Formats: sequence, structure tokens, C-alpha cells
Amino acid sequence: MRISITDYAVGAALAGDLANTSPTVRTTAGDTLPTPEALTRFLAEHGLRLDALADGRSPTGDDVREIHLLRREARGVVETETEDQAVAGAAVLARRAGLSPVLDRDPGGRWQWYVPTAPGASPAEELAAIIGVGLLGAVRALGHGRFRACVAPGCRGVFVDTSRGGRRVYCMPDRCGNRLNVANHRARHRLGSAQ
Repeated sequence: MRISITDYAVGAALAGDLANTSPTVRTTAGDTLPTPEALTRFLAEHGLRLDALADGRSPTGDDVREIHLLRREARGVVETETEDQAVAGAAVLARRAGLSPVLDRDPGGRWQWYVPTAPGASPAEELAAIIGVGLLGAVRALGHGRFRACVAPGCRGVFVDTSRGGRRVYCMPDRCGNRLNVANHRARHRLGSAQ
């Protein structure tokens, strides 16, 4: 696999989204990556195929367990207090399967930097490299201030804000943002009815 250095947003988003599959974040839903099938769906939602990460084989329970360990590490990097800590943690992840960067042409013929991954790397090692490269790119391009915790009350989600404006505040705007907006609407409605 070749990981694009310039397309860091993919790995940065994957870091937060993977961390947010944990049962500590989704307390009502539990673990959202409990099975190899759930892992396959999660990866497909991010444009990745496990068979491409695992030399054509189907995911196993061992893959799921390794990915569960990786999500703790990814969360730890996103939650770091300093930029230096984030860089050090992301570099550890990138080294799992990442080899020396190479300069190669993209499909459009332009020269781009890529990080190839080691042959025979496990799916968790491949994902670690994708996440590590993405987080390094996010620190470099956007700064550590974009590594954030969700502001929705009761949510323990984390994310890296790769949006242009840098104003994102929810780990899942469609879920946490909507839930908060509905709660605020209901509170305003109750307040209006009480007067």
C-alpha cells in the first residue's frame, strides 16, 4: 500500500473515527467494531478494503483485537497535550508498517510524496501507518490545536478538525450536533410554553 503524504486528512479522520468506535464513547451502542464484518464495514466507509490491507484475506477476530488496541493508541495521540507529544506518538504509529517516503507520480502524472508500507504488514500495522502519516500531516499543515475533544455534553469522542475553517466542535456533527440542537430546541420550547 502507498499512503499519500499530501492527503493527510484521510488518516487524521480515520484516527478520530476509529477512536470513537470504542464503547467508552458510544456508551449506549457499545463497541461499534465487535466483529470482522463490522471492521470491514468501517473500513469501507473510509474508502479502505481490509483485503487490500491484508494480502487478500478476510478479516479475523485477531485483526479486530489488534484494531481495538490501535484505537486506544490513536485516541492517545489525538488527546496529547502538546504538539511534540502528538508528533512523537504519530511517528510511532507511522513506523509500524511505514517505510521511507518515496517520490512517485500520482494518477494525474504529478509528483507526490508517498509512504509505502512493508510487505506482509498486518491490517492493524497498515492502519497505524495510515493514521500516523495523517496525524503528522495534520500537525504540520494545521497545528495541534485542531486535535480536539467533542463539546457535546456527555460525549467522550475525539477528532482532528481538518475542515477549512477549523470551527468544528463535534466528533460527529450529524449525531452530537443534532442531539444538542434538538435538546436546545426542546428547552426553548418548554421555556416558551411556561411563560
